Amino acid sequence: MSSNNNKKENKAGIPPMRGPGHMIRIEKAKDFKSTMKNLIFHLKPFWISLIAVIVFAFLSTAFNIMSPKILGNMTNQIVSNYMDIKAYDSGVSVGPSEVRPGINFDSLSQTVLILSILYLLSALFGYIQGWLMAVVAQKITYDFRRAISKKINRLPLKYFDSKSHGDILSRVINDIDTLNQTLNQGLTQIVTAITTLLGILIMMFWISWLMTLVALLLLPLSMGVISVIIKKSQKYFKRQQDSLGRINGHIEEMYSGHHIVKVFNGKKSSLNKFRSINNEMYDSAWKAQFLSGLMWPLMSFFGNLGYVGVSVFGGFLAYQGRVNIGDIQAFIQYTRQFNQPIIQAANVANVLQSTAAAAERVFEFLSEAEEIPDIKNLIELSSVQGRVEFRDVIFGYETEKPVIKGLNVVVEPGKRIAIVGPTGAGKTTIVNLLLRFYDIQSGAILVDGIDIRRLKRAHLRRLFGMVLQDAWLFNGTIKENIAYGFKSATEEKIIAAAEAAHADQFIRTLPGGYNMELNEETDNISQGEKQLLTIARVMLIDPPILILDEATSSVDTRTEVLIQKAMNKLMAGRTSFVIAHRLSTIRNADMILVINNGNIIEQGKHEELISRQGFYTSLYNSQFALV
Repeated sequence: MSSNNNKKENKAGIPPMRGPGHMIRIEKAKDFKSTMKNLIFHLKPFWISLIAVIVFAFLSTAFNIMSPKILGNMTNQIVSNYMDIKAYDSGVSVGPSEVRPGINFDSLSQTVLILSILYLLSALFGYIQGWLMAVVAQKITYDFRRAISKKINRLPLKYFDSKSHGDILSRVINDIDTLNQTLNQGLTQIVTAITTLLGILIMMFWISWLMTLVALLLLPLSMGVISVIIKKSQKYFKRQQDSLGRINGHIEEMYSGHHIVKVFNGKKSSLNKFRSINNEMYDSAWKAQFLSGLMWPLMSFFGNLGYVGVSVFGGFLAYQGRVNIGDIQAFIQYTRQFNQPIIQAANVANVLQSTAAAAERVFEFLSEAEEIPDIKNLIELSSVQGRVEFRDVIFGYETEKPVIKGLNVVVEPGKRIAIVGPTGAGKTTIVNLLLRFYDIQSGAILVDGIDIRRLKRAHLRRLFGMVLQDAWLFNGTIKENIAYGFKSATEEKIIAAAEAAHADQFIRTLPGGYNMELNEETDNISQGEKQLLTIARVMLIDPPILILDEATSSVDTRTEVLIQKAMNKLMAGRTSFVIAHRLSTIRNADMILVINNGNIIEQGKHEELISRQGFYTSLYNSQFALV
């Protein structure tokens, strides 16, 4: 689109760990509990699939947990067979007439087969739960995007006037993506972490409760050290993200205004500012990465201490015959796996915070007050002459601060009305009221004697055609852009509209002509050519009433002449409201309305207003007086 580019905003929340030692700042929800309840409510249609995900995640994890114990039993069998062989060879416990014992390869083969089946089932169930969760996550985000798309069309213009475009896009894109990612991974991580943690504890206590106590002795100390590191590193990660935002903003600003930077020799100050922010970012980034990077070495250190304790104490118990060597082997494997679900659980807790923050912003958007729906029994005008009347209209964006104060004016069909006044006088507000983007507090606006509140909004807006100062086009062909308001228009009608708007000649010189693709920024044609296309668009729908903003302020003289001719042809025989910025363009208006502070303070033709030597004269002279 040819709208202004907005700075990209950060996501509402991102999981604080993307890998070992990598942590970033997350945003927390204002009301975590109610947001999660709302999110769970939206998950209800998928409860069967979610239960299946939980079951398969549980089975996948459970089969993995069983494996070390089976491997330990295999080791115990091999050791037992070996001891029987040694005893036979020494003649201690086995008579010389008996067959020499050996390794029971049949039993070992069965164990290997069981292990292979367990690993295969674990992988299969993991694949199934991952596939199911991906389907559920995509369906949920699809439903959210569809709900947001419908919501956007029901929101009043007031919402978009009060919110930045970047914030709205962040909710629609970034927050939904965050929900998708965390739903896709978070639920299975929760099930896996809980199942793994409980399963490992059960297996460890089953093998030896004494060794389990030894393994758990260092857990509070390691968790305390990690929490301190996380707390300190989060502070530096926050500074890093803030510096990153500032440096991105500075680079974007310098890139978009590089001509001005060069003209005013601002290169040195720009580089100095960049170095300053970059140094701040470097300082916070290396501290954050260093502190968070300490986590895994420390976890390994405490884990190794645990292994030493388990190995020594396990050896002592094995010497006493209270545990077998295979049990010690299985226990060490469980000890190595024990820290992983703890870290995973901490990660999931932060993931849930970011999920809640993103969901909260989405739910806030979906709960915004909508445009008051059309009442029943509204009418549609079969034919429109174009008579417009403002009758005692009072309106304010805030009720206690009126912008339009008792506006009264009658515009006869086919007349060309110019609206002039200083910035903030209420010119754009009148357009917003005509199209019912906002509803008035009192009074009435009538079209052909009918109060516009008795007309369907869609029907009312079809009566108006708009050519604005900022030409809005979208990524698509020129033909599609002209036919935006009339999708079923034939190619002949599109070409006729372009010819009437004096756009046909330049269109045919373009590569592809009417089928040329406008890029996303629509900067592969000039500003004047964009305006001619928007005029052609209005020509095609042939509305009875026009609203024209000054459309020639950013074009060359030759293009301005073409645009002015096209606009004159467009206004012929139609009621036209022209918001004038350059007063030289409205000399031929049938009536000029001079607005200041929400009131019409003067009205008449150009010569009449100039002769009165009033407010209009001072405005006119301020543009044309010689200094």
